[in-house]
Amino acid sequence: MPIDGPTAEFIRDHRIAHLATADAHGAPAVVPVCYAFDGESIYSALDEKPKSVGPLELKRVRNIESNPRVSLVIDDYDEDWSKLAYAHISGAAEIIEPDGASSAEHRRAVELLRAKYPQYRSMAIEKRPIIKITPVRARLWRSRTRLRQATSEGDS
Repeated sequence: MPIDGPTAEFIRDHRIAHLATADAHGAPAVVPVCYAFDGESIYSALDEKPKSVGPLELKRVRNIESNPRVSLVIDDYDEDWSKLAYAHISGAAEIIEPDGASSAEHRRAVELLRAKYPQYRSMAIEKRPIIKITPVRARLWRSRTRLRQATSEGDS
């Protein structure tokens, strides 16, 4: 699904998203994630930050394996509500591994993630699974005031 320019730019320019998954029974779980976007897919590493279980036992991974439908929200919050904005992406998620059929895509995802987050340069994310999200719907929302300002600035 092609993502329009302003939405793609908003996704690329931000550093954190909130990933919503649901298990086979529909019980939701939401977790903040770091991500990279290549214009078509969104990637999130199962990195080395402290976790209580191994990467494949994480709730988000178990949920994706039983129900690949996910949502991702990337937002701007401000006490001045005229500055609010968010992108909402619905998509299909899968786990890609460093070996096998997805190895080339996994290497490219690692490069994107390391380019965006210097912290990943010292983590062995090249050896760990990565979440890949293929968007099926993407929507950008901005407050009317912010939208008018963006349109006016674009006309200059």
